[in-house]
Amino acid sequence: MMTWAPQDTGTTNKPGMPAMAYAYAKWINAHGGVNGRKLKVLTCNDHNDSVGAAKCARYAADENVVAVVGSYSQFTDSYSAPLEGAGIPYIGGYGVTNDEFTGQLSYPVNGGQPALLAGLGKALSTCGNISLVRPDTIAGDELPVLLGSGLKAGGHAKADDQLAAEDSTEYVDQADRALRSATTGATKKGCVVPALGDHTDTFMDSFRRARENFPAVRLGTVLGSVDQTVINATGGASGPYEGAYITGWYPPASDARWDQMKKVINEEAFGDNRIDPADAGVQTTWIAYTVLKAVLDKIGSGDVTADSVRHTLDGGLQVSTGGLTPPLRWPYSGKLASVGFPRMVNADVTLQVVQDGKLVAARRGVGGLNGTTDMTQTLESADVQ
Repeated sequence: MMTWAPQDTGTTNKPGMPAMAYAYAKWINAHGGVNGRKLKVLTCNDHNDSVGAAKCARYAADENVVAVVGSYSQFTDSYSAPLEGAGIPYIGGYGVTNDEFTGQLSYPVNGGQPALLAGLGKALSTCGNISLVRPDTIAGDELPVLLGSGLKAGGHAKADDQLAAEDSTEYVDQADRALRSATTGATKKGCVVPALGDHTDTFMDSFRRARENFPAVRLGTVLGSVDQTVINATGGASGPYEGAYITGWYPPASDARWDQMKKVINEEAFGDNRIDPADAGVQTTWIAYTVLKAVLDKIGSGDVTADSVRHTLDGGLQVSTGGLTPPLRWPYSGKLASVGFPRMVNADVTLQVVQDGKLVAARRGVGGLNGTTDMTQTLESADVQ
């Protein structure tokens, strides 16, 4: 199997994902393998560009891998054709593109950005004015709809839609406009939602300075735009994310359901600072390999090939992840097929808050969400096609 992710680039890097894959394989192999067979993990760096993503996919095909597992790439158009041509399933992508929820060889383990934005909208439904800052692109055009589906479910008016250049080197004007829009009206306690992907960090540099004149404004964002590694790198408790609401796919890293993953990291990757148990990429890779192991257990002593892995997944296999997600099963067309996400089988979101520089679970009932919330019904009302 193969795990790929961008590393050593000037934008998004996810070195913890291939590192977690190695650690998982070492742990499984140290305990006898799966049905007596060892796991062999290949890794690839897609360099955050389309050429690199295509090379990784061709590498997977050339090496006859049985699955690409727990990986991150923004370039679905580049990697999907080589994988599909070789019949290789894509298990547990990060959910960074909507195409991961349409391809028949894709087996996502989370709800990606659609679920996170819908959940964030619901979480911010008690906020005052809300200003969304998003890319002025075709993909960006979907974001107000997804956020709006959650706002509508919470009885809130739609957000003010602030467009920004996708590749800007600074966002001073956008930050100022967003803050002024969020504080229009009587409450002066609105929320700003940056959803600029790789350039969210650039926006936050501008936002931090502009926010000094708007101390009551709250920040709301989603995993993928920010995670614990970003919070750490931007100053932790003294950084711009302190107090922010952030929707995620899984329980916070402090939850006991992650104890097995932490044990594996401690046993097989102690001191490897690439692997942060609080990183959503690491967590996604762990869950994806949990799925793969369930598939291999089901195949038993039979031939393990890309075809047998795919047929086992398509045959109705239901996978338990120890409560980190709902039981996972991939029918031919899921409940969200009508809104363009036929492969989305887990639309659960959790609400977290940055407290003392750490992502922790928000108190139950705070922000319009109650623990883990299934956003399927909310997304069914979103017009994203």
